[in-house]
Amino acid sequence: MTASTRFSSTRLALAILAAGVVALPAAAQTAPAKPAAKAAPKAAPAKPEMIIPDAYPEQVKAAELVYYGKYDCEFNQTVDIAQSPKYPAYVTVKHGKGEWLMKPVLSSTGAVRLEDVKGETLMVQIASKSMLLNTMTARRIVDDCVSPKQRELIEAAKAAKAASAAS
Repeated sequence: MTASTRFSSTRLALAILAAGVVALPAAAQTAPAKPAAKAAPKAAPAKPEMIIPDAYPEQVKAAELVYYGKYDCEFNQTVDIAQSPKYPAYVTVKHGKGEWLMKPVLSSTGAVRLEDVKGETLMVQIASKSMLLNTMTARRIVDDCVSPKQRELIEAAKAAKAASAAS
């Protein structure tokens, strides 16, 4: 190999190398940018489970007086009240998409109050109807709710009133 051939080969190698070095940044600039890898969403910290105290005797008595079942309410709405499967002497109240764990409390007037353990809602049951209230906004969620048992009591009261008027 002669000196000029060696020189030409070296120049050719340098030219190819230089073309590659120069070409890489240009190619990198024209290539579509890759989206940044999304960080995995952080899981929300687990909320500590609420501690529900055991029912006291008055609560057990109040739970026995609750009108359980499906209630028909104003504007074709419904409320469903069932015994809590997890907490004895507590009830589960469902309305629409809402569901609340409630503690039965007997009031001095004879009405049964179902108090949400989180303090958000209240269900009041009297002989003729029930209503579900939002205690945070002081508004009714649904009113004129009547359970099958309340319907029986209403009919019995009407019959008694009719019998008393007839005598």
